[in-house]
Amino acid sequence: MSTNKYILILGVVVLAASCSKKLEEYNPSNPAAGTVWSTPGGFVTNVNGAYSFVPYLYGNDENGLFLSEPGTDLWYNYNKSSYDIDVTQYQNFTSNSNPVTGVWTTLYKGINQCNAGIGRIDGAGFTNQTEKNMRLAELKFLRGLYYWWVVESFGGVVLDTVETTTADLTATRSPVTAFYDLIVRDLQFAAANLPAQSGANSNVSGNVWEYGRATQGAAMAFLARVYLSRAYYNTGDANTWFQKARDMAAQVIANKSQYNVDLYANYADMWNPTNRMASSTAKNNKEALFSATYSTNTAININGNGNRTNLWFLTNYSGFSGKTIPGLTISILYGNDQKNRRFMPTRALLNFYNDTIDGRYAASFQQVWLCNKAYTWTATDAAAFGKDASIVGKAMKVGDTAMVISKHPIPNPQLKPYACFGVDSTYNPNGSISNTEGDRYVVLTKYLDPLTKTGTTTYPGYLDLPILRLAEQYLIVAEADVALGNPTEAATYVNVLRTRAAIKTPVDHTAEMQVTAGQMNLDFVLDERARELCGEFMRWFDLKRTGKLQSRIQAYNPDITNFNPNYSLRPVPLSQLQAMTNAAVFGQNPGY
Repeated sequence: MSTNKYILILGVVVLAASCSKKLEEYNPSNPAAGTVWSTPGGFVTNVNGAYSFVPYLYGNDENGLFLSEPGTDLWYNYNKSSYDIDVTQYQNFTSNSNPVTGVWTTLYKGINQCNAGIGRIDGAGFTNQTEKNMRLAELKFLRGLYYWWVVESFGGVVLDTVETTTADLTATRSPVTAFYDLIVRDLQFAAANLPAQSGANSNVSGNVWEYGRATQGAAMAFLARVYLSRAYYNTGDANTWFQKARDMAAQVIANKSQYNVDLYANYADMWNPTNRMASSTAKNNKEALFSATYSTNTAININGNGNRTNLWFLTNYSGFSGKTIPGLTISILYGNDQKNRRFMPTRALLNFYNDTIDGRYAASFQQVWLCNKAYTWTATDAAAFGKDASIVGKAMKVGDTAMVISKHPIPNPQLKPYACFGVDSTYNPNGSISNTEGDRYVVLTKYLDPLTKTGTTTYPGYLDLPILRLAEQYLIVAEADVALGNPTEAATYVNVLRTRAAIKTPVDHTAEMQVTAGQMNLDFVLDERARELCGEFMRWFDLKRTGKLQSRIQAYNPDITNFNPNYSLRPVPLSQLQAMTNAAVFGQNPGY
């Protein structure tokens, strides 16, 4: 295992604020790192610093999303925009990519903070061995999370287990298997030493284990994901890893009450904004095993960005560019669509849902916008929106339908007294995006934030962002069982989620939602992961893991035409290579 230092990280990261509202201890004076690590209280402050990189990956900064969802079968740049087309469309993909460089830097800063704590814990003065092991387990959980991002994104690059305090201008690559050996050991230690759950029912030396910290359930759930990822590397022992993944995920499910998690009876409740706020002692989202946490007390967030995922999946509804939609103006309820829109769903993603029986579509996407300012149709607007002359003079009052965007064709749109965009106006028959109405598309609503946003044009929200949730464990079991030749069992686990997702009123479609062993194959599982988990910072990793990036892009995202197999790894940032004295030996990833 290489112990070469990450290039250009100088010293331990000591943050002035905790990583979230749940981890409220902080270090206001920012003393020298060695001093802060030397007491239990100071050590915990620095553990909090290690958590602070989680929000950078999940919601505070867009780079983590750009490296985990687009460039797949599910998403494309809104209106065919050119924003970060290197990672979304594989055009002009170089080692200067902003998202790639940003994520690389974040990951290695987080790793260095974890390495510092792991290396210094024996000098921190802990007298309670259980508490010491818990703090060490937190750091190992986080190091495992960050290194999983590294190895899945960049492959066998720098594997460091020792704190960096000075610049080292050389670096050595380590094999992927060495990364996974370390990640597995770290997560196994975390699972053995963390409390089963956070909140009032768990404490360390009489103190509550705050919500937002890693728990045993989180470590085991992430270990299941890691085992599944490891299984796809061709080292001759795939079934061993698939079995480990299957067994670990099944264990999390079987012990869900121990970890204080369960599936919501209604899929929509998972993403209800009221279920994504919690205090330091009360876990509010019962399905989340681990979350990136944010606070409306902005003084204890890592920066002023908050959680900005509320911005990135919006359509143009307020008329910021192009045609103004009659009866609509920008609102907190519908989100700030004026600058930071990033992604629209592919036609294929919409087609993966049978929305007549599967409630996950309506729970995940917005198709109807209600009038929020009174309006009477003019002849000019009627012509602009292709309306029949009979629409002129019709009034819309607040609460009436103002716009419909559908995954289906809309019959007789010219007779509808509101703006409407059927699927054939947004997409071409082959699934590519229309050149005329590619700025009107259904909106992923999982991250909308009408509760904590403070203004119609503000960017930050402060809802927590689930990273690990129980539903994923059912899909891990199913994917592993498919690989192990157990399709009946795979169908059983998938059907738990599909039963939950079935529309039940006015007609109960549960029976229609059930699938059989004969339907179980890898592509079906990937389709099901899209239906359950779309937008949740996983899709690129799913397709990369399974070797399906190229085939599913070709099948479902015709606007991406530049993918080649080398792009299943991201490039090493040019800034890192330029800093190395042995860059030629270290080498760039293939294809860049």
